[in-house]
Amino acid sequence: MTRRKKILIAMLATVAAIAVLGTAAAMRKTGGGKPAPAPAQAAAPGTVEFLQSDLVDATTQDLRVSLPLSGGLRALNQASVKAKVSGEVQQVLVREGEAVRAGQVIVRIDATEYQAKVAQARGQMLAARGQYENSRQTYERNRELVGKGFISKTAFDNFQSNLDVARANLDAAQGGLEVAQKALADTVVKAPLDGLVAARAVQPGEKVSPDTRLIDVVDLRTLELEAPIPMADVARASIGQAVQLEVEGSGRFEGKLVRINPAVTQGTRSIMVYVRVENPDARLRAGMFAQGALVLGHHAGVVSVPVTAVRSDGERAFVYTIENDVLAEREVKPGIRDEGNGLVEITSGLAAGARVVRNNLGTLRAGSRVKLVKA
Repeated sequence: MTRRKKILIAMLATVAAIAVLGTAAAMRKTGGGKPAPAPAQAAAPGTVEFLQSDLVDATTQDLRVSLPLSGGLRALNQASVKAKVSGEVQQVLVREGEAVRAGQVIVRIDATEYQAKVAQARGQMLAARGQYENSRQTYERNRELVGKGFISKTAFDNFQSNLDVARANLDAAQGGLEVAQKALADTVVKAPLDGLVAARAVQPGEKVSPDTRLIDVVDLRTLELEAPIPMADVARASIGQAVQLEVEGSGRFEGKLVRINPAVTQGTRSIMVYVRVENPDARLRAGMFAQGALVLGHHAGVVSVPVTAVRSDGERAFVYTIENDVLAEREVKPGIRDEGNGLVEITSGLAAGARVVRNNLGTLRAGSRVKLVKA
């Protein structure tokens, strides 16, 4: 080996030894022989933007447990007045929307034929009465004679039979006269109740027959709502419960449950209930659509938030709140739901006045800064 090669090998060995010593020293400084980790960089919190309409304050309110109802209103007292006799309509004295009183004349039918029938029946009755009087007088005279033995018992029985026939003929004639008089009275049609004319189905000059519809009258002072409820909820309903109703264009009204149908409606498998609504000022009209809720219970002065503000994660319920411009997640315990107002009671976990995220905006990151923006 030449001198030059020996010097080169010695230099390489020296460099390797220095490298090994440097690595060992570094491992002793970090402890355990592992390289020192790079310093961690703190993550900056994000920012969430909300519209003012996305937030709401928890408030203290009176809540009602209710069952939704909807249906059409109808007049509790109404009548479709029909003709009882046939004939030509002479007068129709009312029109749609006019007020009528019970007993007021609303339609007149030509009575000429019925007046003649009354006169004929009266004549038959008078003739039958004359025959009866003759038979009665004959019977009275012969009753004295048979007691004295001047006539036979058989002859007297004939006089008694003639009297019985005359009495029967008189009764029949009187009945015929009453029938004719009633038909004559039926040519004058009167309103059966106080109310408003809802429909005028005939005009003067038209020919009508018995059961022809003439006038519809409705009494709007008391209305009734017929509405279905699920069969599973009928046990929670009872007579006398209050009902909150809202009619578009007419406002809110208070009603009361008065009847529950005992039979299930085929097809829908629901139960019909009937709600009485007082309408003294006639603001409501028959046929209007009403929706509302049957009040099943009441909680006064409870903390409440919109139903849409409460989120669920399995059995856990929570809301997002804004605290010092920071988004926080608060676990809560919901209570009753007021379906009519879209509110839910919060029995624990939230105080009145807390700022809550109203709508479900998806999963939000607690701890994020909050910024309000204009719409």
